[in-house]
Amino acid sequence: MLKRIEELALNAWPALQTLTHHGWLLRFADGYTKRSNSINALYTDPSTDLDAQIHECERLYVKAGLDVVFKITPFNPQELDRMLDSRGYSILDPTSLRVLDHLDHLELPTHKEVKIEERLTDEWLSVLTEITGISEKYKAVKRKLFNYSVIQYGFFILYDRGQPVACGIGAIEQGVVGIFDLATAPACRNRGFGKQLLLHILHWAKKNGAASSYLQVVQNNVAANRLYDRLQYREIYSYWYRHKRIEGYKQRP
Repeated sequence: MLKRIEELALNAWPALQTLTHHGWLLRFADGYTKRSNSINALYTDPSTDLDAQIHECERLYVKAGLDVVFKITPFNPQELDRMLDSRGYSILDPTSLRVLDHLDHLELPTHKEVKIEERLTDEWLSVLTEITGISEKYKAVKRKLFNYSVIQYGFFILYDRGQPVACGIGAIEQGVVGIFDLATAPACRNRGFGKQLLLHILHWAKKNGAASSYLQVVQNNVAANRLYDRLQYREIYSYWYRHKRIEGYKQRP
């Protein structure tokens, strides 16, 4: 089950290009998010030369003009994290992957001002930009990522008296809905809008055949973790990123 959720999360948050190198997934998206620009060592043959694998990953990411980022999950070779640490890779964004085991008995949202679109719209992207400050370059990348994906999405905007206050994405695959880009405008936080938006996404997903849910939340996001605790999302594993900026590539001797 754990690896299945990891696979669903990778599918739901796509990349512009994915290379498979001896079972490792190398994802590239012009630098927009670590999720879409990292190495995922999901499938590793025990005979694999890890040092050679790491070196080749570094070469490819430097060639792409990107920092080298590895996603460290329970599915990696046990020694990978230690090897990256010894090479000077820093730890970024320890994250909790949480699941909601069923969508039965969900409370109904009480805030009714919501818009749901099946495709990424200019309006939704504008709201996300207003809330998070995403750059024009990354807006263009995001549009490419989600417009060409075959996953079933719902793009949500929550309004309060006609003004957008929160946005988010639901991504349904194999009867499971992933929650992404859940964001509330800074001036509107601590007023329950995040919970109302999440309830709208979950009820939409249930109507579209989903029976469970997952999400990813940075461990030090106290407010978000408190909300997910109240809605009975439970952690099934944690992950983090290993990051290094390499200015130039030297051929392996």
